[in-house]
Amino acid sequence: MVEEHDKLLPIANVGRIMKNIIPRNAKISKEAKETMQECVSEFISFVTSEASDKCHKENRKTVNGDDICWALSSLGFDNFSEFMLRYLHKFREYERHKAEQNKASSSEEKDEVTSYGLGLQPDTSAPFEFRILDKGGSSSSANPK
Repeated sequence: MVEEHDKLLPIANVGRIMKNIIPRNAKISKEAKETMQECVSEFISFVTSEASDKCHKENRKTVNGDDICWALSSLGFDNFSEFMLRYLHKFREYERHKAEQNKASSSEEKDEVTSYGLGLQPDTSAPFEFRILDKGGSSSSANPK
């Protein structure tokens, strides 16, 4: 049987997220961290269960990001769903770009070997940038590496 504390997110992670949001001089009690830990763990289980039910009805075994976004929306968390869909799209775009760069650098290494190490390959190290819009409409740049 699974212990109750094994079903919860790690309290250190929950505390770290909470600390990032509050003012620097503010403190968080152990009780507040534990309460938040239980709440977020329950919320994640609730949303995941809804997504899992959808997958089961569709005879699928894997829950994906689109299923989570659908579950958020169907449970009335439309604002979260819209944000997560935008994030998911940007994440997939970034991963696709990263895979293309890896594929290109892999073939460039082969070219470099066949050109006797003369380094005759194009420069594909241009940074990839994307913007995430927050609810207020402003955007922040991210340059993942």
